[in-house]
Amino acid sequence: MSKLKIEGKNVLSGTIEISGAKNSAVALLPASLLCKTKSKIFKVPKIRDIEYLIKILEVLNCKCKIENNAVEIDTTHLKNAPIPEELSEQMRASYYFMGTLLARFKKVEISFPGGCHIGARPIDLHIKGFESLGAKVEIIKNKYIITADKLIGGRIYLDIASVGATINIMLAAVSAEGKTIIENAAREPEIVNVASYLISMGAKITGAGTSTIIIEQSLDLDNGVTEVFPDRIEASTYIVLGALMGENLKIKGFIKEHINAVLTKLNDVGQDFELNGDEITITRAKKYLPTNIKTQVYPGFPTDMQQVFTVLLTRASGESTVTETIYESRFKSAELLNQMGANTAACENVLTIKGPTELTGKSLWVPDLRGGAALLVAGLISEGTTILDNIPLLLRGYEDVVEKLKAVGAKIEIIE
Repeated sequence: MSKLKIEGKNVLSGTIEISGAKNSAVALLPASLLCKTKSKIFKVPKIRDIEYLIKILEVLNCKCKIENNAVEIDTTHLKNAPIPEELSEQMRASYYFMGTLLARFKKVEISFPGGCHIGARPIDLHIKGFESLGAKVEIIKNKYIITADKLIGGRIYLDIASVGATINIMLAAVSAEGKTIIENAAREPEIVNVASYLISMGAKITGAGTSTIIIEQSLDLDNGVTEVFPDRIEASTYIVLGALMGENLKIKGFIKEHINAVLTKLNDVGQDFELNGDEITITRAKKYLPTNIKTQVYPGFPTDMQQVFTVLLTRASGESTVTETIYESRFKSAELLNQMGANTAACENVLTIKGPTELTGKSLWVPDLRGGAALLVAGLISEGTTILDNIPLLLRGYEDVVEKLKAVGAKIEIIE
């Protein structure tokens, strides 16, 4: 099995270009099923999740043409077929086919979705949303079977502002009779990205990016086109890395408003940086201050960044805390950081970090996608060599991560 070898303590200088957002792209590809013929998505990242989504599209008899980072999807001969477990279990985002197939065929058969093990990730909000639109949901062995004679719009209140549930209900509601109103909708940029794609096809959607989204029935969608938003998590990861090892390191191609919460915390720890449009220039600080982080739904501090930011907090002089409010099992990487020399302790949903501590390279197992990113950053700032195993979990979220880091001075390679 391939592993990632990292030689630490190398200063990073140059420019890193940000790719299209994983969390947008994995929703946009399933959303293409709502188009009656061809649609096109630009700036699609070349990551493992996209490969599996394209395989699912091919199971559904779609034709996919990939050129550079653009994917053209032809649904002219779309058929409703069960989505097999060996594909659905590869990623959490396979559940978006529930919404689109329900909209197109009023019937879905799909095995349980997969994804990283970062705590309970129920899809009950998705199910309740489909049921509110008139669908019947059955669980038989390890499969969801969702059927509806017809879908009827209504008012749906989400108990939690879930990104996945908001998108999935929006996808299904496009074909529902009348008007659907989603209240306490999630406001993440990914939702705006998907809505703009559907609107390009002719969908009637207003309010995406706010807590109330209104969808009116739109049956003849066609000719969709969009570009995947820049990956705010990738951008934030490299910016934090720049704060630790950068020397005039430039990160380019993000949307500032999408990463404001992370930039605010960088200010809190005493890190300087220079912003110029879609580009940031950053050089590592001589000293870091402790701070307290609480993960929240957008526009708050993203749960997907707390593990990476924890690495920075190991260098802060004093005690910092991270309070995780989204997922209850997202401190696995902190235990591994302790093996490298960090001083962290978790109590329920609060992680305490005492610093500054110096890290030393170790051989470690990647626990999940963002935990893998944290260990990658830790390896790059550590003394000696770090070997990361189970790297497919990391590679599924960061396009060309090895090539991008090598280009700015990192000593990193995939080994067998």
